[in-house]
Amino acid sequence: MKIAVFGGTGLIGSQVVANLTAAGHEAVPHSLSTGVDIITGAGVDDAVAGADVVVNLTNSPTFDDASPAFFQTSMDNLVGASTKAGVGHFVILSIVGVDQVPGLVYYRAKVLQEDVLRAGDVPFSIVRATQFMEFVDAIMSWTGDGETVRLPRTPIQPIAAADVAAAVSEVSVGAPLNGVRNVAGPEVFTLDELGRITLAAKGDSRVVADDTAGMFAAVSGDAIIAPAGAVTAPTRYADWLARA
Repeated sequence: MKIAVFGGTGLIGSQVVANLTAAGHEAVPHSLSTGVDIITGAGVDDAVAGADVVVNLTNSPTFDDASPAFFQTSMDNLVGASTKAGVGHFVILSIVGVDQVPGLVYYRAKVLQEDVLRAGDVPFSIVRATQFMEFVDAIMSWTGDGETVRLPRTPIQPIAAADVAAAVSEVSVGAPLNGVRNVAGPEVFTLDELGRITLAAKGDSRVVADDTAGMFAAVSGDAIIAPAGAVTAPTRYADWLARA
């Protein structure tokens, strides 16, 4: 099976390419570094030519008001090219509970990405994952200074990037879902608790609970916790942290 992986050189994409290649598929990574621009459309038609499956793992370079335009334009280009090429399956990676957080423009942009895919003519699958374990340090940096790291008590269910890549790889070689598969880590923490665990491993105790701090303060209740029927990934946070 020939699979065109856009964003195939990134954190998830590179692992998806490796997984698919190891399974005997022809997985071809595409990105700006390989000469493919999903915003201008340069190289997109050639990238999807002959592909059985298109996997889009690209992401907006910002989380701000520019993100909707990124997803609209990139998906218009990719879905349009895939339709013309007769691609049989189009896969994207989204976020668990993405449609439950209207207060975040980036989440609204990801919903837009899903909507463009659903409205197209290509059979599709949407893999929604919870927050990546690899992003915890970045989340803390948004609200941290030399004195404190302020984090809200938002429940999250972190998942290892390798487990996300495994889920995307599995869906990519299966029949189109024409719907959503949710995947999540095996444990639920509040974000401030997860921050304390992470920094404690470095002898750091700066985390302070602040329900107004950072972008995840806009999340209500269990909005980004895996719903019933989600696939539970195997990697526990303590094990991932020990390896990291």
